[in-house]
Amino acid sequence: MTAPKIPDSLRRVVLASNNAGKLREFSALFAPLGIELVPQGELGVPEAEEPHVTFVENALAKARHASRLTGLPALADDSGLCVAALDGAPGVYSARYAKMHGGEKSDQANNDLLVRKLAGVADRSAWYVAVLALVRSENDPRPLIGEGLWHGEIIDQPEGANGFGYDPHFYLPDQALTAAALDPEEKNRLSHRARALRELLSKLSQA
Repeated sequence: MTAPKIPDSLRRVVLASNNAGKLREFSALFAPLGIELVPQGELGVPEAEEPHVTFVENALAKARHASRLTGLPALADDSGLCVAALDGAPGVYSARYAKMHGGEKSDQANNDLLVRKLAGVADRSAWYVAVLALVRSENDPRPLIGEGLWHGEIIDQPEGANGFGYDPHFYLPDQALTAAALDPEEKNRLSHRARALRELLSKLSQA
């Protein structure tokens, strides 16, 4: 796909996240486009609430929140892991999955709970979902939305050290590796965020 022409107004965009892993991935994905992503924490923006039950609503809420407090265009993602045998859980609650079950809010606790939930379960199919929302201003009436899916399977033993979140347990049969064992360039080509970005950029080129 031909890279879209980026308007000057989108050369500096606040990233509505303080997650270091997401910042790394998004910065690598956006750098070739000449877009500087500034994490919201550097601009004094607190985390937004995520009260909604869909990825799209949460992403939009976070983007509008960051844009309102900075006056800049804002990019937000809401992403998570959906597991078929768990009726799509943890879904939008992926980041706080263990905390919702009385544990701590950490990647390790989330992964430990996921493995326990799938003990004895044969169907390990799962998919990552990423929704990106880009708003040019707080009240942008035509936000750009991109969505990406990445299919895999959940394994019990973690493998790899390059990812974050559920990546060490997210196995990709075609690559015979987990998401955490992929090199960063390969992950940035295959991941749900990369797919969502391609869709968003396609819309940006038509905007």
